[in-house]
Amino acid sequence: MPNSVAVFAALDELVPPQALLALSKVIVSISDLVAFAQAQDTMSRIGHLIVFGFVYAIYRLITHEWVPQVDVELTKEEKAGLPGKRWKPGTPFPKDLIPCYDPGTLEMLGPDMPADNADQVRVKIERARIAQKKWAKSSFKQRRLLIKTIQRFVLENQDTICKVSARDSGKPLVDAAFGEVIVTLEKCKWLIKEGEKWLKPEKRSSGLMMFYKNARVEYHPVGVMGAIVPWNYPFHNVFNPLLANVFAGNALVVKVSEYASWSSLYYGRAIKACLAAVGAPEDLVQIVHGYGEAGNALVTGGTDKVVFVGSTGVGRMVMKAAADTLTPVVLELGGKDPFIVLEDASLSQCVPMALRGAFQSCGQNCAGAERFYVHEKIHDKFVARVMKAANQLRQGWALAPGVDCGAMCMPNQAAYVQSLIDDAVAKGAKVECGGAIDEDAPGQFYPPTVLTNVNHSMKIMKEEVFGPVLSIVKIRSDEEAVALANECDFGLGSNVFGSRRRALKVGSQLNAGMTTINDFCATYMAQSLPFGGVKESGFDRFAGIEGLRGCCNVKSVVVDGIPGIRTDIPPPLQYPVQHCAFPFCKALCHMFFGLNILENARGLFMLVSAMMIPTPKVLLKGGKKD
Repeated sequence: MPNSVAVFAALDELVPPQALLALSKVIVSISDLVAFAQAQDTMSRIGHLIVFGFVYAIYRLITHEWVPQVDVELTKEEKAGLPGKRWKPGTPFPKDLIPCYDPGTLEMLGPDMPADNADQVRVKIERARIAQKKWAKSSFKQRRLLIKTIQRFVLENQDTICKVSARDSGKPLVDAAFGEVIVTLEKCKWLIKEGEKWLKPEKRSSGLMMFYKNARVEYHPVGVMGAIVPWNYPFHNVFNPLLANVFAGNALVVKVSEYASWSSLYYGRAIKACLAAVGAPEDLVQIVHGYGEAGNALVTGGTDKVVFVGSTGVGRMVMKAAADTLTPVVLELGGKDPFIVLEDASLSQCVPMALRGAFQSCGQNCAGAERFYVHEKIHDKFVARVMKAANQLRQGWALAPGVDCGAMCMPNQAAYVQSLIDDAVAKGAKVECGGAIDEDAPGQFYPPTVLTNVNHSMKIMKEEVFGPVLSIVKIRSDEEAVALANECDFGLGSNVFGSRRRALKVGSQLNAGMTTINDFCATYMAQSLPFGGVKESGFDRFAGIEGLRGCCNVKSVVVDGIPGIRTDIPPPLQYPVQHCAFPFCKALCHMFFGLNILENARGLFMLVSAMMIPTPKVLLKGGKKD
C-alpha cells in the first residue's frame, strides 16, 4: 500500500510544487479512507482499487498539458470611444480612412483607421510568407497548443469578445454568444480532437497491377492563405479561417470589412498574444484594413489561395482578379435559404426556430432563413404563433438590457430592405408587423417584419434580404415546396421540418449545399461538415474535413511496399521497343482486367505467346528490312 511520502516522491519531478501541496490533502484523506477499508478483510482489495483509481485520476488531472493564459484588455481609448462625436448617415467613406462607429447609436468608437493601400498589403503578405516557412515545420502538438490557447482566451474573455462585436456590428450579446463564441469554441474542440487525423498521410489502394506498392495522399500547407471576410460576425469571421489555417501549417492574411474594422484592433492584439504564448512567429497572422484596392492586392499580391465570403457580385470580381495569377479561390457567396414546414411538423419546435432563423443578428446571416414555405393545413396556426412572439420583440442598442434585435451594420441596408418590402406590398403581400423604417430611431435600424401572402413574383423571394424579415408562402404539397425552394438562383443552406422520413425525402430533393432536418442551420455547428453552396451561392468549401484539407496542397505518393520487389520495365517495352510490345500490352490487359478467370488465363497465355514473337532486325534509319 503506497503511502503519501512515496506518492509525492514519485510525482516530485512531474508536477509543480504548488500542485503537490493541494494534492497532499487529498492523498491524506484517501489514505484515511483506505486505512478504514483495510481494517475490514472483505474490503481490503477494494481499498487498494480505490486508492489506485483516485491517485491515477489526480495524476491525470495535475499532469495534463499546461495551456498558457493570455490577458488582453481593451485600451482606455477603446472603452471610452469619442464621446459626443457621431457618424452622420449618408456621409461617404473617405478613400484613405475607415470611420468606426456603433451602428446602434452612431457614436464614434474611435478615430478613423488608416486604410491599407496595395503596397502595404503586399508587405503584409511577404511578412506572412517568411513566418509561414518557420511555422510549416511546427509539430501538431504545438499547433494544438495554439488552438487550446485561443480556446482558453475565448472562454475567459467571452464578455469582452461579445461586447466588442456588439458595438462594432450592432448585434445583441446573445446573438454574439451564438454566432461569435459558441461556433468558434466548437471549431477549436474539433480541431484539437480530429484535426491531426485528417491531415496525416492517408493510405489509398494502389491498384491491381501495382499490388506490391504502397499509395498514399499527403497534405502539405498551401503557404499563405488570403481571406476576405464580411462584417456580420467580426470575431468568428476572423478566427474561423485563422484556426483552420494555422493548424494546417499556413499563414493567414485576412482582410476585414470596412464596416467592422474597429473590433479587429482588440481581436488582432489577442491573436498576437496567443501566437507569442506558444512560440509561434508573430507575423503568422496579418490583418488588412481597407477598401477595394486592399482586397484586390490581397488576391493578386502573392497569396497562394484565397477564401472570399461576401456578395455574388464581388465574388465575381475576386474570381476575375484571381484568374490573372491562377490563384485558387473558394467562394462563399449569397444565400436565400428555404425554411420548409410540412403539415406534420411540430409547431412548438419549428416556430422558435423560424424566429431565430429570421431575426438573429437582425437577419444578417449568410445562411439565414429568408423563404418560409408553410403547408396550408397548419399555415394559420404557424402565423399566429409567429405573431405572438414577433409582437413582443424588443429592438434597440445591442448593449441595452432585454434587447432581442439590434441594428443593421451596413449603411443603407435598411433602405434596401424597405425597397423589397414596398415591392412585395405593391404585389399583394400583407405586412403583419414592422414593414417601415422608424425615422426617429437613433441608429441604423429596421424593425422585425413578418409578411404573409407572399409569392414568387416578388423581389423579396428572389434577392438576398440580409435583414429582419420573415416572409411566409402558403404551400399545398411537398412537391410544391420542393419546386419553389429550388426556384432560386441561390443554393446555400436549407431547412425542413416534419416527420423524419418525410422531411428527409423533401430535403434530399433540395438543390443546396447544406440541409438541416428538424433544426435550423445545424450543419454549421457540426464542425466536421463542410460549409458552402451551389449555383450563385458559390463553390468549393470551407470548414469541416474538406475545408481543413482545402488549406493544403494535396500530394500523391507511391513507394515500393514489399521488400525485394521493385518495378522494372519489361524488356519488350524498353526503348527501343520490341516487335511484340503492343501484343504484350494487350495481353496484360486481359490478364489483369478480364471479366472472369477464363479471360485472365487467356491473357496469361497471350502474354507468353507475345514474348515468343521474334523481333525482326531493322537496319539503321533509311535502311530496309532483311
